[in-house]
Amino acid sequence: TAVRFVNKKCYIRARFVYIYLSFCLTDYFSQGKNDSEDSGLRFATCQLLWKQINSETEKIQEELNKQLFDNLIHFLRQSHSELQTKKTEWMCRMKSSEIPTAALVLGVNVTDHDMTFKSLSEVLQDNVTPYVVSLQAKECPGIKHLLQKLMGQLMDCNVDVDSSEEEECVNISQKKIRCSMASLSKWYESVTKKTDSETPSKKRTSSSRHWQSPPIVVIFKDMESFTTKVLQDFIVISSQHIREFPLVLIFGIATSPMIIHRLLPHSVSSLLCIELFQSLSCKEHLATVIDKLLLTTQFPFKLSEKVLQVLINIFLYHDFSVQNFIKGFQLSIVEHFYSQPLSVLCCQLLEAKKRVNSLSHNQCENIRSLPSFRRYVESQVSEKQIALLTEDSFLKEVTQTLLEDLHIYHENYFTVLRCLHVFTTSLPKYPLGKQIRELHCACLGKSVWETEEYESAIQLLRMLAKDELVAILQKCAEIFISSSGKQFSNTVEKLEEFLARFQNLEGEHFSVGFRSVPSVEELSSSYIPCCSFRSYLAPAEMQTLNEVVYFNTANTLREHLNAAPRIALHTALNNPYCYLKNQTLKSDVGCISNTAPDICIVYKLHLECGRLINLVDWLEAFSTVVTAVEGTDPDAVATDQVDEIIHARFIRAVSELELLGFIKPSKQKTDHVARLTWGGC
Repeated sequence: TAVRFVNKKCYIRARFVYIYLSFCLTDYFSQGKNDSEDSGLRFATCQLLWKQINSETEKIQEELNKQLFDNLIHFLRQSHSELQTKKTEWMCRMKSSEIPTAALVLGVNVTDHDMTFKSLSEVLQDNVTPYVVSLQAKECPGIKHLLQKLMGQLMDCNVDVDSSEEEECVNISQKKIRCSMASLSKWYESVTKKTDSETPSKKRTSSSRHWQSPPIVVIFKDMESFTTKVLQDFIVISSQHIREFPLVLIFGIATSPMIIHRLLPHSVSSLLCIELFQSLSCKEHLATVIDKLLLTTQFPFKLSEKVLQVLINIFLYHDFSVQNFIKGFQLSIVEHFYSQPLSVLCCQLLEAKKRVNSLSHNQCENIRSLPSFRRYVESQVSEKQIALLTEDSFLKEVTQTLLEDLHIYHENYFTVLRCLHVFTTSLPKYPLGKQIRELHCACLGKSVWETEEYESAIQLLRMLAKDELVAILQKCAEIFISSSGKQFSNTVEKLEEFLARFQNLEGEHFSVGFRSVPSVEELSSSYIPCCSFRSYLAPAEMQTLNEVVYFNTANTLREHLNAAPRIALHTALNNPYCYLKNQTLKSDVGCISNTAPDICIVYKLHLECGRLINLVDWLEAFSTVVTAVEGTDPDAVATDQVDEIIHARFIRAVSELELLGFIKPSKQKTDHVARLTWGGC
């Protein structure tokens, strides 16, 4: 009951924080530098869009992990069935005290592991056993702490809580248990006996979800971070009690399975019956996310080439984290809806058309100021130009048509992009990229058919063999058939006719004259008569009203995601107004204001010193700045009490600078410190 009370209290607090942040975000949208007429509607649209995208990402994660989780459950079922049926193989394993162990290789994208283990724990608790424990190395510095966490999670109570934690937590009555494998064995025996003594109806209900005598599953989230002694002691102790209750270990590994043998000697690793499991590659995961979220018309929001490249570069060169990529995508959505007043039209096509009718005059002027719309106006006749620039009603009609054209452009673009990717992905050295995201970035940035890489791809396509070309064209036909574009029906008929002609060719004639096979350019002009495929792959920035759905402020995203901590720290200490936005902190360049925080004053003074800084001189300079109040004499203000306060403030500020790594104690002179940074940033 007490635990439920704490959980309910935490839920209420989390809910309050969520509501408070929602109000803050609403104010953030309405108080922006841009028009705030539709700030509430923009915020609601942003929230709805992110809710849909987040739901899709969770579905993707679930689908990608399904095979891995099914294999793990099969491994647990096999180990559990052998324990229940007392097979000879299992009895031999019992005699050798082997513990069933799953080595789960997840990759170096450590930030994604928490979500994977959370999903795994939920799946196991729903289908296998209620006794699932997740352990982290930072929580288990010793075997005592590990057993405390293990038994605390199993028995749903805190064990030997520190006094500092007791002061923060609610005073509730808790069970006091002894942390040992013997007590765990007694607890498991009592729990299973209680389950066996239940009524048949209750027993049927529980057995439908969990197995009979369900195993205890212990997940080591970051095995590499655990100390060798902790792992060894736990495995040795557990092997001595494996006959008393079923235990299964799951090792979360980021590097290589060989880490098990590096951490554990043979005498300990021989106590484990290890089976290896490999999760999906993070690159394949990212490719699926991009395909489902970006290369689709399901979601109206899009990323420009530069923004997408920033997110991909962070993924490839920093952390390989798909979750961080999704967070960057979320930040792009928020920034787009905050900074672009016309993002109110970034919704489904039918809803966008309805919203166009309710646009105000100021919003119509925002449309007229868009660069893409100005290009569109310049291409029209003079009478239409005047109407577009002066009549709001006519502008709204044209805007609805342009939004529909933009939607059709995306439908055709993604279909033709996939076809082009099918052609280029089979070429040696992948001139247009191996992944579809590389081809997508190339098409977004510029006219891809004007690049040298495209010319190289055309040269290689001319050398394709008959079987390869037929297989590629069949895939293209399937893509066109599955697309929603109506104008591709004639293209499908032409492709099927062309494939039939290819099938009738004789192998000998083709092998001799394969160089006379039409190139992809000729095939496009002959069998894709609805404009050239080039019009489908035109850069997005050439489309009218692309600013409504495309976020293209890459610099803003880079500032938020590509952290430069040293520059940010120097800016905060040298100009605190930049972050605090307090008018009293404004000062001229080179001046040291006495209203600035103590650490800022100390930092600016230390920039004027050399390699060694005299602490006495530094303190006097600090005291002079702090007491330099307008109309007062620093010598008159300095009393014993003030000196003590100023001295304490100085010591605290210097200690903070040392903690940040700007200075360190010097062994040359006891009353000096050494400066560690130069150049200001």
